[in-house]
Amino acid sequence: MAPLVYVMAILGCGDDGAACTRERVAPASYQSVAECQAAMPAMLASNTDLSYPVISAACERGGQFVVENAKRGKPRQG
Repeated sequence: MAPLVYVMAILGCGDDGAACTRERVAPASYQSVAECQAAMPAMLASNTDLSYPVISAACERGGQFVVENAKRGKPRQG
């Protein structure tokens, strides 16, 4: 049996954070949910180029959401 790994999905969300769309999957895999969660702040910071008011991340296993990160607002320019 293959070892269990987690991947991080980067989500673009509306202002209320309720309607989110998976925009990308981070180019890394993690051995545990805790390891994935620890990498979220840096991964969110490197994905602020998405054109959504809120950028979020979720650790996934086998296509199912395991942990959802607290929403992080995208810095607005101007």
